[in-house]
Amino acid sequence: MKNLFKVAAIATVLFAATQVNAQTVKKDAQKVGHKTSEIAANGASTVVDKRYRDKRGPHGEIVYINKHSHYYYINKKGHRVYITKAQMTNEKED
Repeated sequence: MKNLFKVAAIATVLFAATQVNAQTVKKDAQKVGHKTSEIAANGASTVVDKRYRDKRGPHGEIVYINKHSHYYYINKKGHRVYITKAQMTNEKED
């Protein structure tokens, strides 16, 4: 009976450990995916669209202008976020 209890306890601990590890891997994979998407979107925007030199996005992002004269920046997930001129801030001089 004691052996059965030990085996059940070990199995429970292993199961719990694999679940925690799987959640950690999933979060890390999402972070890597978002960063990869952001880098790819920034690269594509740099090649295809013009950069607005004097202005930045609401949180200091680079602002691009597409062929339809729409202003946007790339967020942390790699998505385009369209903004108006009123939402832009002046570029800080270092």
